Amino acid sequence: MNEKFVKIDGNKIRYLESGNSNKIIILVHGLGASAQRWEHVIPLFNNDYRVIVPDLIGFGYSDKPSVDYTLEFFLQFFSNFLQKLGIKKSNIIGSSLGGQIVTEYCATDETEVEKLILVSPSGAMKMTTPALDAYIMAALYPSRDAAKNAFQMMAGPGKKIERHIIDGFVERMSLPNAKMAFMSTLLSLKNAELITNKLTKISVPTLIIWGERDPVIPIKYADSFVSAIKDCRFYRIDGSGHTPYVDNPKEFYELVRGFLTNNR
Repeated sequence: MNEKFVKIDGNKIRYLESGNSNKIIILVHGLGASAQRWEHVIPLFNNDYRVIVPDLIGFGYSDKPSVDYTLEFFLQFFSNFLQKLGIKKSNIIGSSLGGQIVTEYCATDETEVEKLILVSPSGAMKMTTPALDAYIMAALYPSRDAAKNAFQMMAGPGKKIERHIIDGFVERMSLPNAKMAFMSTLLSLKNAELITNKLTKISVPTLIIWGERDPVIPIKYADSFVSAIKDCRFYRIDGSGHTPYVDNPKEFYELVRGFLTNNR
């Protein structure tokens, strides 16, 4: 993976890139995460695709300006990022917050999107869950113990949490303005309109993937997306938590690969 940087509206944005195919996949992470969250599946995709994985503005090692992190702000950032890299057509995978951002993007302008994959997207749930509460506390008061507890809750009992994931999260959340960006995003999401009102506007072929044991955004919220998006498929990954591309990377890859190579 090559680490690269680009300027978007004066802000330094970090992203990872791998592969040199004409076919492009963009991977968009969730709240408080970074491009590293996709590390297990990037090598699987880069034989057939050019894989581009940004640190969303306000997260990871991208700049964290003192602004309101609204959905409109993220949508403008994402559009500008695609334009800056000269991306005309791509497949997009969005997880959690990233799923909500790319769903909103496709609801307003899907001309540059070939196929859409959503992984436990946010936007339909307004209530909190114990796992989400633990994750928020770990972000606001970053320590190894708090982060380990939160990631263990998200993955499920018995799942091994790699040490570099915990250490990386603590390091990133200790960066200047990281907590501000996290909380501003969280509050904006809480006050945002439910995404279910916009899902009928999406016509691009879509695959929804949800971990059966997702404790952050429970699988029951999948129905809102599957029933509203016109051209939609759904797959449940048994035994997986909030991030099936971390818990079950090979199964996740095979599902996405099959969807992308299908002519429908």
